[in-house]
Amino acid sequence: MLREAFIELLEEMDVDKISVNRLAERATINRVTFYLHYRDIPDMMDKLADEMVEEISKILGEERQEPSADPNEDWPMILHLLEHIAENSKFYKVVLGSKRTPLFTERLLGLLKRLITERIERIEGMATVTRAGVQRDIAIWYGSSALIGTIVSWLRHDMPYTPAFLAKQFMLLRRQFNKQP
Repeated sequence: MLREAFIELLEEMDVDKISVNRLAERATINRVTFYLHYRDIPDMMDKLADEMVEEISKILGEERQEPSADPNEDWPMILHLLEHIAENSKFYKVVLGSKRTPLFTERLLGLLKRLITERIERIEGMATVTRAGVQRDIAIWYGSSALIGTIVSWLRHDMPYTPAFLAKQFMLLRRQFNKQP
């Protein structure tokens, strides 16, 4: 109830204008109930961001021991991520698609950077980029920012494409990027 009320309030106002009283009232709970779970609004946001990253980590298969070097293997993971975002679009439109809560975008960007770094270290998929003279860290920044930027734009434009279509587009772009010079 608190999460839903928080999202509703974020749709209406900036986060710094949301009070515990207002949130508790919207969620039809007592303030004491809020304080049983959170210290304050920033603590709630921090915990919601942690939950978001945990959910997305599971979807992206962060727990997999030996991911394949085949880029086509990533298609189902990206598809599941986009389906999850579409199913929870109200939440993600507010926390990723607006400029009101950069904490969520920063956390997701951190997760994507970590996953891309791990993938590069596992499969050394940087051979083409390295031969082109691109620094490893710049390639990681570019890859993670491009992915999150596309997702944010997709949300801000009311998801004009299906998750399957967008996932396929990601894979086509990736193949294009990985072509030998």
